[in-house]
Amino acid sequence: MKAFEIQTFGLETLTLTERPELSPGFGQVLIKLRAVSLNYRDLMVVKGLYNPKLPLPLIPFSDGVGEVVAVGEGVTRVNVGDRVAGIFFQKWLCGELTPTKANSALGGAIDGLLTEYAVLHENGVVHVPAHLTDAEAATLPCAAVTAWNALVTSGGVKAGDIVLVQGTGGVSIFALQFAQLLGARVIATSSSDEKLGRVRQLGAIDTINYKQTPDWGKKVQELTTGIGVDYVVEVGGAGTLSESLRAVRYGGQISLIGVLSGGSGEISTASILMKNVRVQGIYVGSREIFEAMNRAIALHKLQPIVDRVFPFDEAREALDYMQSGSHFGKICIRF
Repeated sequence: MKAFEIQTFGLETLTLTERPELSPGFGQVLIKLRAVSLNYRDLMVVKGLYNPKLPLPLIPFSDGVGEVVAVGEGVTRVNVGDRVAGIFFQKWLCGELTPTKANSALGGAIDGLLTEYAVLHENGVVHVPAHLTDAEAATLPCAAVTAWNALVTSGGVKAGDIVLVQGTGGVSIFALQFAQLLGARVIATSSSDEKLGRVRQLGAIDTINYKQTPDWGKKVQELTTGIGVDYVVEVGGAGTLSESLRAVRYGGQISLIGVLSGGSGEISTASILMKNVRVQGIYVGSREIFEAMNRAIALHKLQPIVDRVFPFDEAREALDYMQSGSHFGKICIRF
């Protein structure tokens, strides 16, 4: 049985090592992984930027889907042969996030799913929509749940609202798809005209190249007749938050999700106050949120956007590809 374990941080030192045989205990399930997907967090973990104090070795990657091949005593939620995905926080089943729940994240606080087999507690898995391929289903646990939590669970987006999404990574593309499903208008930003063309094909009504228009918050105001957008899916962090505050309407919401442009910087707290803006941190979501999202995905036969699928032995190349920023949607690894 094989698994990727990080011996020392850095893409060049990601090594393949043997892992001992696994068997499920009470309440546990043994899963044969079929596919995993990458998140920017996984790249940060491998490079030692997410939490340099993580104990090593560590099996990375939080998102994976596979088949249940054995169950331990007392298991009732799943059966052998079921196709399931692990939830990002293994102990966040419902309610609010707590320190105990936060300390159960796959591929960070505990071993992840870049492995041929994994043992998880039955409470930490969900069934995935039947119409999805393994790679598509593997994209759901982090990016999709984050977008759903931002727009639906925490945001309450409704038909006619205007949603701004930044870039064309996994969370942003899922947010675009979910916003459309809810009947909202989407404005999208990117540094690539080619990618902006693709998001228009996916249904974005307006697009902005932020390289050509660095003050894109002002452009958003123009596109919304001076009102601003109802929701911003903020994946940039400190480097883009000021423009997001300019783009959002009075009383609007900014869902703070990523730190692609940095985790610290000058923030106009006056703008938050004067515009009565709600800035909400979104850290993935619970199993309850995941299952609600899956029902909507299954009902509407929504198809996640998978950019490229790598074989298991090319995990390093997959991470290199994510680091390049060339992807559109999600990057996956098949087993």
